[in-house]
Amino acid sequence: MFFWQARLLYPERPWLRVIEEGHTIGTHTLKHRNLAKLSYQQQLLDLKQSVNEIESITGTRVAYFRPPFGQYNQETLRAAEELGLETVMWKIASIDWELKNTPEQIVSNVADHLQDGAIILLHELKQTVEVLPELIQTIRKKGFEFTILNKS
Repeated sequence: MFFWQARLLYPERPWLRVIEEGHTIGTHTLKHRNLAKLSYQQQLLDLKQSVNEIESITGTRVAYFRPPFGQYNQETLRAAEELGLETVMWKIASIDWELKNTPEQIVSNVADHLQDGAIILLHELKQTVEVLPELIQTIRKKGFEFTILNKS
């Protein structure tokens, strides 16, 4: 599942490939602002605009939402619910955004904390892409499988 800011769905972004390969695109808001610092109306507007933009570009329904920085409040959840969005958080943070010079640490950060049902937070960064095959192999060697989450 990919959570993208609507403003970043430009033509060069591989969104069509993501959908064609069976992945889901959820919203990560319009501009990656900390929603917990905004009023309910501002949060609702941001989410609504991001959903509308993603849906108009991809032609697919947006059903999932991940709050930027993992920051949210009751108004965030209420706004998401009003728009029919399921809020999805993560259980394991790879900290990949801080590991440009030590990408192998991404694998350790994930592998050392694996548990059933855990959602892993990864980003589309050079260092993450570099270690992704090793990360997938390590996860599978530890006896875990990947599950596709789709909302019907």
